[in-house]
Amino acid sequence: MVSSALLIWVSSLLSLICVSLAYDPVDKYLIDCGSSTNKSVGNRVFVPDQFYSNFLSNPHLTFANASSSPISSEYDPSLFQTARIFNETSHYTFPVKKSGRHWIRLYFYPFVSRNYNLSTAKFSVSAQNFTLIKEYQSKINPEVREYSINVTSNRLVLTFSPFANSLAFINALEVFSLPDELIPPGATTIGPQGSYQNLWERALETVERVNMGNQTVLPSNDTLWRLWDADGKYLKQGNAEKFVSDVKAVNFTKGGLTENIAPSSVYGTATILNTEPDPQTNANVTWLFSVDPGFEYLVRFHFCDILPRNSARFYFNVYIGSSAVVQYLDLLNRTSDVGVPYFMDVITTVSGSHMLNVSVGPSNNFQYPNAILNGLEIMKISNSKDSLDALDSINSRSSKTKVILIVGLAAGLFIVAVLALVLFLLCRRRFRHGKAEDQSAMTDGDSTYTAGSKFSNGTLIFSTSRFGFGYRFPFVAIQEATENFSESLVLGIGGFGKVYKGVLRDGTRVAVKRGTSQSQGIAEFQTEIEMLSQFRHRHLVSLIGFCDERNEMIIIYEFMENGTLKDHLYGSKYPSLSWRQRLEICIGAAKGIHYLHTGSAKAIIHRDVKSANILLDENFMAKVADFGLSKTGPEIDQSHVSTAVKGSFGYLDPEYLIRQQLTEKSDVYSFGVVMYEVLSGRPVINPSLPREKVNLVELALKCQRRGQLELIIDPHLEGQIKTESLKKFGDIAEKCLAECGADRPSMGDVLWNLESALQLQGNEVRSSHNNKMTENVNRANSFETSVSNAQVSIGSMGDLAGVSMSKVFAQMVREEMR
Repeated sequence: MVSSALLIWVSSLLSLICVSLAYDPVDKYLIDCGSSTNKSVGNRVFVPDQFYSNFLSNPHLTFANASSSPISSEYDPSLFQTARIFNETSHYTFPVKKSGRHWIRLYFYPFVSRNYNLSTAKFSVSAQNFTLIKEYQSKINPEVREYSINVTSNRLVLTFSPFANSLAFINALEVFSLPDELIPPGATTIGPQGSYQNLWERALETVERVNMGNQTVLPSNDTLWRLWDADGKYLKQGNAEKFVSDVKAVNFTKGGLTENIAPSSVYGTATILNTEPDPQTNANVTWLFSVDPGFEYLVRFHFCDILPRNSARFYFNVYIGSSAVVQYLDLLNRTSDVGVPYFMDVITTVSGSHMLNVSVGPSNNFQYPNAILNGLEIMKISNSKDSLDALDSINSRSSKTKVILIVGLAAGLFIVAVLALVLFLLCRRRFRHGKAEDQSAMTDGDSTYTAGSKFSNGTLIFSTSRFGFGYRFPFVAIQEATENFSESLVLGIGGFGKVYKGVLRDGTRVAVKRGTSQSQGIAEFQTEIEMLSQFRHRHLVSLIGFCDERNEMIIIYEFMENGTLKDHLYGSKYPSLSWRQRLEICIGAAKGIHYLHTGSAKAIIHRDVKSANILLDENFMAKVADFGLSKTGPEIDQSHVSTAVKGSFGYLDPEYLIRQQLTEKSDVYSFGVVMYEVLSGRPVINPSLPREKVNLVELALKCQRRGQLELIIDPHLEGQIKTESLKKFGDIAEKCLAECGADRPSMGDVLWNLESALQLQGNEVRSSHNNKMTENVNRANSFETSVSNAQVSIGSMGDLAGVSMSKVFAQMVREEMR
């Protein structure tokens, strides 16, 4: 009994000590907006904003109550149940006692109440002279956005500005002063010309705050009420890392740091290089994060050696992208002892990519490879326009481009004016001659196309082949075709913008992709037009035209009746596909990608192969789409193209991600991911599943190597797949996902094996969807018969690559099975 009482007393004393050590800011405003009662959240109390009515420029603003509880959040859900509504520009003005860095946390949950639908809200938010949000984009789940501003006056003004005919809202907010040691006055930039950069006059936005060791740290366990997300979902590869934890090993007394920098629950967990399978392994542990290009980022690395004292010392390299932050980092030399926390700040610039990858890996000079990372914070730095919003970054780049174009055009016009007088007669004669040739070139068989005749209101601007014309459409024609971009006609939303269904005046149905000001930009817009104008293939989506009026970036494609492959696999109302349909779709997509790789002198690498970019026509024939990220392949004497990493999370080739060396085999890796997606009928990354099932590639490869691939098969396919077909399909998918690109097959090999899998499946009765393709197959029979006994090069067949090759491959399959 005495021991128990003593234990309880000691525990109580430790709890009091921990509470006493919690940070107590000089300025502290915790506000539950629109509420009428106090809300206790952990050891903090949020007060209704009606008690701060003197802070509001319009204290009589309305409020709303959620009609249902918000979806689960790491933050207390009670803070998202009410909201303050702004129908006009309004301000919170907070008195400031202590100058210096202050945190602003904004809580948003666009719920639907009796009188308001907050998901339709459009507004901007600013603090002092900084733009925090230029155009609020609603999300389904509750979110908290965190900003840091250096306040030098005796007040902080937070402004909400609704757009015309819209409203603004806020569910809760925090404003409080930060410890002086938390945000540095500046940091060193990485790159060839590293320099020290001052941060005093810049605002910061927290983009990511991650706890390695795959453990979430909730705000209630942090002295500054920060949320630390578990790193598992950001990790790229599944075999290179290992999670470790020993919170008791953390010792703050020797290093001079406090838990205000990061709590012991962060320094006490880590992700390290897993050397158990191979003590001489040489791989990087890599995390991938989504960011806005055009900004600088403050990246903070947290380190702490929590392994036993008899373990090997940590010597390793730290990278951001392909740039080394530090090489041969001797962690014990930096900290003087195990268990001592240490952090490091650097500034990096993200220009063209929407992703930032961070890696730690072994230093080659040491016998035993190892690497460790305990925590990571990524903070966006405000740009020259004092903005943290991606819209301002894009607009700034567009303005610079316009200035360059104007200067260039002025100089060009001057030169043209001087030459025009001299060359007038000659040019006039050649122009007439050239015009006659153009009219001749625009003849396709017995038909001659003039501007606007084939597609209403289109103007012919280029002719790349006998089959390929591209039209520049006026913006008003696109508005008419899409009913002024009606939301009811939206087919989907991607990184570039929304895709609308449209109907031209002549009745032609089209898909209209409209770039937004937040999209990948003019480079991707031009790339997609150039790529699609070069190629015509039955398994590549055809370009009809584009529009670049009024700073718009609009691309018009042929309409694909049955949407995306992703739509038919999961998360939509579409009926499930049969196994034969799925195989034929994979074959069609493989033909399209194979044609890109082999159809011209230099390969075209798609760089964004995924199920959302494989479209299906009315006959369920697959066509590869979205060429905005495509890149011309290496020269004959080169093995790869060195370029910034672009693509979609979950589909990225790990070799490309780590080394930034792009080859055709990067597309092969992505296609292998799609194959497992097709087999399982589930997303590549599903955070709602248990840890071992979150990453489809990890799960599928594990099942494949254990001979248990049937465990991941889509339940809709139960009883449909023959064993031989499944084995052939799984084997080639596994080869596509080899870590080393040189070990992966070519797309031609993938195509051959997919056709083999289809032959092994047999010729059972097809679905009604597939019967629509019978005519195409019959028309191809005469061609197939003529080549069945010859050696056929798939890449040389051009447009004929879309024809079924079943007879050609049947003999090859029989030979293989003997």
